[in-house]
Amino acid sequence: MELATFVTAFTTLFVMIDPIGLAPIFVALTQGMDKRHRLQVAARACGIGLLVLVLFALFGMSILGAVGITLPAFRIAGGILLFLIAMEMLFEKRTKRREDKEEEAPDDPSVFPLATPFIAGPGALAATVLLTTGETTGWAVTVTVLAALALVVAIVFALFSIAGLIERLLGRTGIMVVSRLLGMLLAALAVQFVLDGLARTGLALP
Repeated sequence: MELATFVTAFTTLFVMIDPIGLAPIFVALTQGMDKRHRLQVAARACGIGLLVLVLFALFGMSILGAVGITLPAFRIAGGILLFLIAMEMLFEKRTKRREDKEEEAPDDPSVFPLATPFIAGPGALAATVLLTTGETTGWAVTVTVLAALALVVAIVFALFSIAGLIERLLGRTGIMVVSRLLGMLLAALAVQFVLDGLARTGLALP
């Protein structure tokens, strides 16, 4: 397992899934539930979200090939998508959209909206495919990305388990600061994805 690949994958997926930002959302969606029921919802949401992301990591390129999408095109489109999400994080639009979805959530929020689109959202799915595809990628890289993905989802579950405590410690201001820092990092990663895609088309220097 390459450490550099693991760190890149972990950082990208951590920023995209945003476990810290999801913690207060989980608290709101499971308000009134006892601890046992909350843990069941957390386990189900994380399990389903992880399964969806793993399927995209393993078969994402096959899906793209079936509809005629090239890897450079997907890298550029994925980078643009990640950049837009980063802008939403920086200007709090992403948080507002999540809060709006809370009001529409069903009694059991494990599948929707927790598993998807919060954990396995469009940005996380795009990032997973981008990280597991490329000229130099292989099974070793895929396994490394899957390990990073499993660790991020495990962190999500851990934070869900103590979401109430985290919300009291950070407060709304603390969560906003963390979200904006992650947004800056994601914006830089998104630009790199776009540059990599352009380089593979010959439109930019590698």
